[in-house]
Amino acid sequence: MSAIEFNERVAIITGAGGGLGKSHALELARRGVKVVVNDLGGSVDGSGGSATMAEQVVAEIKAAGGEAIANGANVTKEDEVAAMVEQAIAAWGHVDILVNNAGILRDKSFSKMSMDDFRLVLDVHLMGSAICTKAVWDHMKDRQYGRIVMTTSSSGNYGNFGQTNYGAAKAGLVGLMNTLCLEGAKYNIRVNALSPTAATRMTEGLMPQAALDLLTVESVSAGLVPLVCEDAPNRLILCAGAGGFAATKVYETQGIHLRPEEQSAENVLAKIKEIRDGEGQEEYTSGAGQTMKFVGNAAKALGMKLG
Repeated sequence: MSAIEFNERVAIITGAGGGLGKSHALELARRGVKVVVNDLGGSVDGSGGSATMAEQVVAEIKAAGGEAIANGANVTKEDEVAAMVEQAIAAWGHVDILVNNAGILRDKSFSKMSMDDFRLVLDVHLMGSAICTKAVWDHMKDRQYGRIVMTTSSSGNYGNFGQTNYGAAKAGLVGLMNTLCLEGAKYNIRVNALSPTAATRMTEGLMPQAALDLLTVESVSAGLVPLVCEDAPNRLILCAGAGGFAATKVYETQGIHLRPEEQSAENVLAKIKEIRDGEGQEEYTSGAGQTMKFVGNAAKALGMKLG
C-alpha cells in the first residue's frame, strides 16, 4: 500500500487550536502540508477569544519540523477570513486545502432555546464554513485544484435531543457540499464532509470514560486525510470514530404515482406506507434525479412519450 503524499500543499484548518482541528493540523503537518492553524480561542459556547491555542499548535508543529502559522480570524467575519487567506498566500503562494472545522455548542431543548443561540450556532458552523469556502473558491478555480471538507455530524444527519440549532447547521453543511461538489468538479475541486465522533471538549461528560478513551481524535483524522489528498473522492459523507469508518447516504424511495384525478391529500395519506417502502430506493447525485423520476413515472402512467 503506497503512502498518501502531499507535495507542497497548503491547508487552512479552522478551529484547529484543540480537539479534532488540532489533530487534523498535526497529522497533515506530519505529512508535509504547510498549515494555517486558525482558532479564535474561545470556549465551547463561543465566548471569549485568544490566539494562544493556535500559537501553541504552531509551536508543536514547528518543533516536529513542520511549517505552520497561527491565525485568529473569526470565521463569521468576511474581512478577517479574507485576510487569513491572504496571509496563507503571502507565506506560501497558494491554498490547496480547506478544512471547515470551527464550531460551537449552545445546547438546549427547542422550547428553552433563544433565537440568538439558534442563530449564533448556524452563523459559526454553516455561515462560517460558507464564508471560508467563498474566500478560497475562486483561487482554487484559477489553480484548477482544491480539496474542501465540511464537518457535519450525526446530529444533523439523524437528530439529537437538545441540538436543534447544531443539527440544523450540520445538515445545512451537507446541502452546501452537495451543490459545491457539482460546481467545483470541472475545476478539480472536490468537496466532502466528515462526520466525526470523538472525545473532545464538546463531548466531555456525555459518555463513560471507557467509551471516550476509544473515541480518539487521531482515529478521526485518519479519515480526514483521504478526503483532502490528491485522490480524494467527491461528495462523500465519511463517518469516523473509534476506528470505525462508514458512509452516510441519503436515499429516496421509488414512491408512488397518482393520476391527476387521484391527486388528493386523502390519497397521499392513505398510501404513506407505500411511499415509505424502501424497495428500489435510489441515491441521487443532484436534484434533477428526483424530478426525472417523477416526470418519468407520470408520463408512463399517462401513456406519454417524452422527447
